[in-house]
Parts: sequence; C-alpha cells; structure tokens
Amino acid sequence: MDCIAIEEIRALKHRYLRTLDLKIWDEFADTLTADANASYGSPSGSRPLDFTSRDEIVGYMSESLSGNIITVHVANHAEISVDGETATGSWLLEDTVIIPDHDFLIRGAAYYNDTYRRENGVWRIASTGYKRIFEAKMSTGALPGFALTANRWAPVA
Repeated sequence: MDCIAIEEIRALKHRYLRTLDLKIWDEFADTLTADANASYGSPSGSRPLDFTSRDEIVGYMSESLSGNIITVHVANHAEISVDGETATGSWLLEDTVIIPDHDFLIRGAAYYNDTYRRENGVWRIASTGYKRIFEAKMSTGALPGFALTANRWAPVA
C-alpha cells in the first residue's frame, strides 16, 4: 500500500472541494488534469452535467456558482486504491447549495467515484462524478425561522 500517495490524494480531494466552495478558480483548475472528465447528477439542475476537459469543468463551475451563491461540500469515508501512477477513489459527499437571490436551498448526498493520475510527481483528478443518493430542494421562505445571517458572497451594502 502506498500510504504517502493515499494521503496526497486525500489532500487533493479536500483541496478540490475547498477551492470549489471558496471560488478560488485557478487553484480549483490545478486539481484537475487538462483532459479531466466530470459527470454530476443533479435533478435540481434539470439535466445531467457531463464535461470532457478541465476548461469545461472550471468554466461551468465559475459561471454557475458566481454571485452570492453559497456551496458547502463535505466528503468522507474515502476508499482509495493506488496502482503506480494512477489511482481510484470513492467518497461520500454531503452538500448544501443556498441561492439567496431566489430563496432556494438544495441539500443532498451522493458517492463520488474518481480516478487520479500522477503527472510530474503531482496527483490530479482525471475523472470525477457522482449519482445522487438523494437530493431535496426547498424554498427558504417555506422553512420556519430560516434566516441567512452571514454570506461571504453577498454584495456589500
């Protein structure tokens, strides 16, 4: 077992999620191979999202998650297998998306299935994707007592 590679891949996945949530698009792009594939299944998005390059993935995310949209992605229960310069991984995902301008909240869970490739000594995500275990959407106005008291992305008054 390659314990160092497993820890590097674990840190890579965490960096992927952190830079996605914090909208640090250059660092997010650096977690992916140039030819990365992604397939995200989201019923609230009304269609499967399939991408065939890093540029497509980053372009979609940076455009779709612009403004004051809030995302939080948490991945646990990693199962990682390393085979030389490639690896596979499975992660339990729990995510929340809040869209304040539309009083809308999405909550869900899924299992990510990833492949990784080491390029010049650096691990990157070569493919990633998930199918939902569940996804729920709701109006924040329909949630008794819901009040968004902080939003890093809200416009300054």
